[in-house]
Amino acid sequence: MPSLFESTNLAGMTLRNRLMRSATWERMADGQGRLTPRLERTLLDIAEGGAALIFPGYAFVTAQEQPNPGMLGIYDDACVPDLERLTEGVHQRGAAIGLQLAYGGSFTNYRPEGRLIWGPSAVPHPATEVVPQPMSLGDIQSLVEAFALAAGRAQRAGFDCVQMHSSHGYLLSQFLSPYFNRREDAYGGSLENRCRIHREILAAIRRETGHSYPVLIKINSADHMPGGLSAAESLEACRILDGLGIDGIEISGGVRTKDPDTYFVKPHILKPERQSYYRPYAEAVARAVKAPVILVGGNRDARMLQQMLDTTAIAYFSLSRTLISEPDLVNRWRDDSAHQPRCRSCNQCFDPAGHICVLDRKAAQKA
Repeated sequence: MPSLFESTNLAGMTLRNRLMRSATWERMADGQGRLTPRLERTLLDIAEGGAALIFPGYAFVTAQEQPNPGMLGIYDDACVPDLERLTEGVHQRGAAIGLQLAYGGSFTNYRPEGRLIWGPSAVPHPATEVVPQPMSLGDIQSLVEAFALAAGRAQRAGFDCVQMHSSHGYLLSQFLSPYFNRREDAYGGSLENRCRIHREILAAIRRETGHSYPVLIKINSADHMPGGLSAAESLEACRILDGLGIDGIEISGGVRTKDPDTYFVKPHILKPERQSYYRPYAEAVARAVKAPVILVGGNRDARMLQQMLDTTAIAYFSLSRTLISEPDLVNRWRDDSAHQPRCRSCNQCFDPAGHICVLDRKAAQKA
């Protein structure tokens, strides 16, 4: 039987266990998206804590588009030297590290006035009400090239893989979604057309990095909102990407709207039946594709994860909020699978001053 703590090989990457750190916006980079000592320390702590593959928060690929404050950037060659130091430090601590590549688009409240914000169509975002500029064919090709160049920089900086961010209502997710994508050209309409930008970005990254460099994707299981991407179409999109040779598929879901039930970071999930909330979708994808499937979302119990490993085709599990609270949670689980995370899934870690556990913030205030 497979073990949660066995060494595995994922697309040529040797991973010390099956537990990953999902890309999580730390809000700790500087105003130009550069690595800061605080962000570096946060990621090194997670590496020391036992995670096998670490994704920093999503990195923006064009200089004019930092969707949220404190996001990492990978839009220029000048970003590479600091990131080289980060990847070296993570490797020294026994972990692999990937970089999630993103274009945020209209899912932003960060200085939306006075800057160009692209989208597949001029549809207001249901959470931010930002209306993007519909992308021309030239704009699309420019962005495809930006993703490819960003992947090349990540490779030179020592990242072991890259991941395309196609979840949560960011731009690539919007292209897949019939709610956001109202185009009538080759990039809209059919699911095959709505996947076209993903196909082109993957091919461009392969040309830039070589075919042996791993490329993963994070994708919505469904948008979980009226008119959005359905679970059936998401499953078919995963089949398409699998046929193109994607190296791993991380299953998430949801688009932020004014309805909290659509939000992808679900609170109050301490009861077992509320945990691992995208499991049914990940199970279905894992049965349908050859690429390894990674489940994210409410993974809080090592024993439950081992049970999923034993009874489904899901290969890996991603953690986020639990590692904000306990960077060494993976090591704790290795030593005691019954250990219950300190994290209460309250979502108070998402603070403008930087994303840290509310318990740590309260302790610092008392000191």
